[in-house]
Amino acid sequence: MNAVISARGLTYSYSRARTVLSALDLDVAPGAIVVLTGVSGAGKTTLLTLCGALRSVQQGNLQVLGRDLRGLEREAQRELRSSIGFIFQAHHLIDALTAGQNVVMSLLEQVSIADAAARAEAALSSLGLAHRVDALPNELSGGEKQRVAVARALVREPSLLLADEPTASLDDESADIVKAAIHAAAKRRSCAVLLVTHDARLFDIADRVVRLVDGQLVELCTRSVVSNLKWLGTLAKSKVS
Repeated sequence: MNAVISARGLTYSYSRARTVLSALDLDVAPGAIVVLTGVSGAGKTTLLTLCGALRSVQQGNLQVLGRDLRGLEREAQRELRSSIGFIFQAHHLIDALTAGQNVVMSLLEQVSIADAAARAEAALSSLGLAHRVDALPNELSGGEKQRVAVARALVREPSLLLADEPTASLDDESADIVKAAIHAAAKRRSCAVLLVTHDARLFDIADRVVRLVDGQLVELCTRSVVSNLKWLGTLAKSKVS
């Protein structure tokens, strides 16, 4: 089975004094959920943006959904991103549009407006927001805005989901809803997931938990043991000596 993400020797520097990824190797298979942890500034978001064709590859090889990202032209990057769902730390909703319209916007190039509206409503309902379809962002709580952003990413039924702290601002109930939606996308639709988080509530849906240390990935555990390791939440936030 071909990997959705395949990185070999991936290196990225912001300056000679600051290399955040150093000869990094990574594979993410279809339907796999890989949780990525590490201290602030370790390069986690940099890795996500590279995988999402939002940043140019400097050194090494990176293939995403079968496309070589090194030197990929702008139009090809745009085409690739149409198969990727993005969840950022900030929700980035359009203030003038309702929750439903924000989700519809991500589908307009794929389906008719009527189909997009129906799918958007279903996606919001699956995230506990059926009653907020017509609400504007300024009428939503912070947690509701984030769930709208999750719906917007998942409604496209992407082949790859890249998520940056998707539950950081959520209470336990909302976090459980988002966690279930991400898990369903991976296991029912074989969507590959690369998820950056310090939130231990998400670790029990992971197939792998890896930590970014000195520009490389350190395997913490795999699916067979992740649900039993209560100390992972502390380890994910701690500094490595």
